[in-house]
Amino acid sequence: MKQQVKSSGRLFLILGDQLDLNSSALRNFNSQSDEIIMIESANEAQYVWTHKAKIALFLSAMRHFAKAIEKLGYPLTYIQDSSLSIVETLKEHILKRNIGHLVCIEPGEWRLKQAIEALATELNIELEMLEDDHFYCSRQEFVEWVANKKELRLEYFYRLMRKRHNILVDGEGNPEGGQWNFDQDNRKPYPKKGPGIIDAPAAFEADAITQGVLVFVEKTYPDHPGSLESFNWPVTRDQAIQALEYFVEYRLRNFGVYQDAMWTKTPFGWHSILSSALNLKLLNPREVVDAVIIAWKKYSLDLSTVEGFIRQILGWREFVRGMYYLDMPQMAQDNYYDHQNPLPKWYWTGQTQMACMKDAIGQTLQYGYAHHIQRLMVTGNFALLAEILPQEVCEWYLAIYVDAIEWVELPNTAGMALFANGGRFTSKPYIASGAYIKRMSNYCGSCKYKPEVRYGDEACPMTTLYWNFLIKHREQFEASPRTKLMTANLKRISDEDQQQITLHAKHILSQLDDL
Repeated sequence: MKQQVKSSGRLFLILGDQLDLNSSALRNFNSQSDEIIMIESANEAQYVWTHKAKIALFLSAMRHFAKAIEKLGYPLTYIQDSSLSIVETLKEHILKRNIGHLVCIEPGEWRLKQAIEALATELNIELEMLEDDHFYCSRQEFVEWVANKKELRLEYFYRLMRKRHNILVDGEGNPEGGQWNFDQDNRKPYPKKGPGIIDAPAAFEADAITQGVLVFVEKTYPDHPGSLESFNWPVTRDQAIQALEYFVEYRLRNFGVYQDAMWTKTPFGWHSILSSALNLKLLNPREVVDAVIIAWKKYSLDLSTVEGFIRQILGWREFVRGMYYLDMPQMAQDNYYDHQNPLPKWYWTGQTQMACMKDAIGQTLQYGYAHHIQRLMVTGNFALLAEILPQEVCEWYLAIYVDAIEWVELPNTAGMALFANGGRFTSKPYIASGAYIKRMSNYCGSCKYKPEVRYGDEACPMTTLYWNFLIKHREQFEASPRTKLMTANLKRISDEDQQQITLHAKHILSQLDDL
């Protein structure tokens, strides 16, 4: 039987978080012989129970990007609402068109990368999986940085990135302002009377495409968590640029000092709300950093504010991506403390009596967003103290936040919030009692629980579980200079009270759904 000749053209796969017309995948695209494929797969919205706003954001951004592709005159196959997975849909198309050469940017999810590589092997086609040059640091550069290091810490990687890319350094490579890190200046709570007037984030009117997507998502995924009523995310390159310009003009000035602060009915604070646009590749991190530096000089902004923001983009965002690819697939399986409790049902509803959790989860359900301290020190802190199975927590974060792509979500959740990898790239578990929540927010004022009470009916569950965690892991904490002071505070608590804390913690852990 005569073997069928493969098509001479190449098929370019563009994924929903790769919406960049300047990406390396499209630089040598030949519109005469090549073809682009984009796939909307229902499977992507269902393998975790995805927030409606996240589904809508991806679909709207993808459909707008498809229009931009068509404007360029590039041949495009756009498959809507496929019941198959991305790879299964891709396989059908490759076989139908007899494609012999597949081009794509490396996916931001390990499972998808593995599946595409396996498909190419199965179909015996050439696979050209390109480095994602959206990032400052390539995977190879990160591997080279890691080599022979005993400890992997953000600070040293961040300094290297600053020097290598000549950002906030003088002509001799020294840091602006004489120090690399101004984190201590960026941890203030709002004033006691509250945050005052905060300029709202940029607003975007839903066009016909977005309106159609919102109707489709509500109809197709009625039982999924979250609301679409407050949907206001940039879904095009132009909107993303507007959001960036608005942030540096009106909101950046107060971002630094209050970036860790929390307050009821203040879902965004002074934060940039640019993470979804960055992670969909509608914005490039270089233009974000450049815009912030320009604003710093133009408006004489505090260096601590500018450095704090740039550290998140140039430092932490790049660092966790490097760690993700370095440690997968092990990172997804890690469970250092062997925690096994199921995720409380109210993580999906916000219906809990803990005011801090109710507010953080409530705004997450409304917008698909919470800022980094709400994620780390409220929902993440509780999940660690409550001994919840890391995989269930990670699935929740991936499902519920509009900016969650696995390369950035998993290291932040498993590695930082849950300490599931035993401190592979963090020096201590990030835990705190209700006292921290009280200091950084106004949540405790409306709560039935009291942050200063360690056990009993009035005790804040965060406080009880915090002390229980320290009692249980006292040896580990006392072995490290970074955490020794935390267990030193146990000496101020009598043995009898410590026993009562342990007993009350067992009671809480046995009925997490009822808090």
